Amino acid sequence: MRTVRPGPASGPTVHATVPLGEPPAWAVLERRLFDTLDEAWRAFAARYCGPDGRLIYHGTAADRDGADDFYEAFFNWPALYQLGGADDLLDQSKHHWEGVTAQLTELGYLVDEFERGYDWFHQGESLLLFYGICAADPRDERFRERAHRFADLYLPGSANYDAEHDIIRAPHNGAGGPRYGLQWEWASYHTDLVSMRPYGLPLRDLPGITEWDDLADPHNAARMGAAMSERIGRGDVAVNLAATSLAVNAWLYDGDDRYRDWALRYIDAWQRRAEANNGILPDNVGPSGIVGELHGGRWYGGNYGWQWPHGLYSVGAAAAIAAVNAHLLTGDDDALAIGRDPLETVYGHAIKAAVTETEMSISDRWLAELGDEAGKPTMLVPNRHDDRGWFDFQPPQLGLPVWLWHASLGRGDAARIDRLRAASGYDWATVRPFRNKEEAGHEAPWLEFLRGANPGFPEAMLTTALGQVRRRMALIEADDADPAAIHVHHWQRLNPVLTEALLQLVTGTPQVLYNGGLLAARLAYFDADRHRPGLPPDVAALVDSVRPGGVRVELANLGLTRTRRVVVQAGAFGEHRIDSVVASQAGDDAYPGDPRSYTSPPITETEQEVTVGGPRLLVELPPGRRIRLDLHTTARVRTPSHQHY
Repeated sequence: MRTVRPGPASGPTVHATVPLGEPPAWAVLERRLFDTLDEAWRAFAARYCGPDGRLIYHGTAADRDGADDFYEAFFNWPALYQLGGADDLLDQSKHHWEGVTAQLTELGYLVDEFERGYDWFHQGESLLLFYGICAADPRDERFRERAHRFADLYLPGSANYDAEHDIIRAPHNGAGGPRYGLQWEWASYHTDLVSMRPYGLPLRDLPGITEWDDLADPHNAARMGAAMSERIGRGDVAVNLAATSLAVNAWLYDGDDRYRDWALRYIDAWQRRAEANNGILPDNVGPSGIVGELHGGRWYGGNYGWQWPHGLYSVGAAAAIAAVNAHLLTGDDDALAIGRDPLETVYGHAIKAAVTETEMSISDRWLAELGDEAGKPTMLVPNRHDDRGWFDFQPPQLGLPVWLWHASLGRGDAARIDRLRAASGYDWATVRPFRNKEEAGHEAPWLEFLRGANPGFPEAMLTTALGQVRRRMALIEADDADPAAIHVHHWQRLNPVLTEALLQLVTGTPQVLYNGGLLAARLAYFDADRHRPGLPPDVAALVDSVRPGGVRVELANLGLTRTRRVVVQAGAFGEHRIDSVVASQAGDDAYPGDPRSYTSPPITETEQEVTVGGPRLLVELPPGRRIRLDLHTTARVRTPSHQHY
C-alpha cells in the first residue's frame, strides 16, 4: 500500500519589513562560510578527482574494508547543497557518487552498485552521500530506482533476511547476500595489527590467549582468526540496525508500506531482545535466533558490539539511528526506546574522573573536544562490557541523546541532557577549534545557546568553522602524497566541506548520525525563484529557540538590490504543520531618515500573527530587510516524504 502525499505548496506569504541596519555578525559570517565552502569543494575536487568523478588512487584494495572511505570524502556535500550551497553542487555530488561507484566496482567492492558484503558500521558511513542525494533531488529517477533496489536487498524473501527468526543472517551482508566470516586480513589476528591494539582481544575466552602479546605466537594468531571468523562472522549483530535507513529512505519516496513494515519489524525484534535481557540491548543473535548462541550465552561479543571494538560508539549509534527511523515512521515517542535503553544502561554505571588520567580506547577524540579542560574530573560512562563487567570509560557522546531529544522534544529526553550537563566537569559554552571524523562534537555549546546561556555561540561557531576550512585548504595545498601510497582515509581527513555549524544555526538540527542516519532537519528551506532547496543567495538564517510546539528563526537579506523569496518548511520531510507564525514587522517608517542627518533613526519593531495551517510559509525578503519568525507548530501531522519544490 502506498500513501498519497500532497504536492508542494508555498503557503501564505509574509513580507519582511524590518530594516537590517548594521548587519549582524552572525549573518555576515554565515554567508562568508557559504562562499568559502563553495571555493573549497571545487579545490578538493580539482586536486583529488579524475574527470569521471572518481578519486585518484593507484593503491591496492583490501578484501572487504575500504569502500566506505571512498564515499566518505563527499559525505556532506549534498547536505551543503540543501542548505544553500552552489547550484552545481548537487550535480557534482552525483558525478562523484557515479565515479566512485564505478571505481569501487572495478576494485571488486560492489555488486550492482551496492556493497558486496560488509558490516553496517561502515556501510552506514558509505551511504550518507547516497541518502543526501536522494533527499536533495527526489525527482531523479535513477536514484529513486537505486533506493528501492538497495532496500529490497533486506526485505522478507531476500537472501540477507531470515524472516523466521527476524534476523539479518550475517554481520557482513549486502548485494551478495550474507557474507559469512571476516576479512582475510584477519585470518591470522596478530600483534602486527597495531591499529587494533587499543581495542584489545576480539574474543577473550580462548584458552592460552589472555592478553594482546599472546597474539605474537603465530599459532595463537591463527586460532584467534579462525574463532573470529566462526563466531564473530556469523549471525545477526546490533549494528545491522543501521540497515533500516535503507528501507526508510525508499519509503520516503512513495510510502510503500513494505519498507515501513520491514524496518519496524526488524527494530521491534531487537527491542524485544533488549527487554528480555534486563533492558540491555544485546549485540549478537545466533543463526537460530538465540541471543548469545555463538558466544557461550553472552549477550556481548558480536561484531562491532559491546565487547569489541567500540561498544557504545557503534552499538549506541546504530540503536539511535534505528530509534530516529522508527519515530519518523510512526511519530510515536515510545519508538525511541531502542535508542534510549543503551544510554540509560551505561549512564547508570558512570564514574567521575579526568580524561587525561583514564585509560580509554579513543582518547584523541576527547582530548580535542575538551581541550585544556581534559584534565578536569567529569562524567565518564563505560563504552564496553566483557566477562569482567563494564570498562573503557569515556565522556558521553552527546550526539546520541541530542538526536533522541531532537526527534521527540520530550521532557524525558530533555531531562537526560540536563543530567549530563549537571554531571559534566567542563564548560559547555566553550566552542573549541576541532573537526573530528563525524564533523560533530559541538553539541554542548549549541545546546547552551538554545537555552539562552551562550549568546556568543553563533559567531564563535562560524568563526571556528571558517578556521577549520582554511586549515583543510592549507593541508591540501601542502599535500604531496603519492596516490599509489596513500591510505584510503587520506581524502576524508582533507574534505574541506563543513556542515555542522550550518545545520545547527540554519535549521536547528544536530549533525547527522554518521554511521547511516537520515537527516531529519527541524527546518528546511527552498529558493522560491530558482526552484531548488536551500537558502537563496544573500540570505542568512539563525534558529535561536527550539521548544515543544515551536521554533524561532531570524532571516536576513544582506543583499543591496535584489528581493529574495524563501520558503520555510517545518521538517525536512514536510511532516510537521505550521499552525501560525508571529512575525516581526517594522514599527514605523522613519528609516532611513533624513539624508542631512549623520545617523539613522532608531529601528522599532512590532509583531503580526499569521495563520498558516500547513507545512510551509513563503517569506519575501527585500534587500536590507530582516524578519523574525516564531513558528507555532504541531509535530507529525503529515506523512513524511522526500520533498521537492
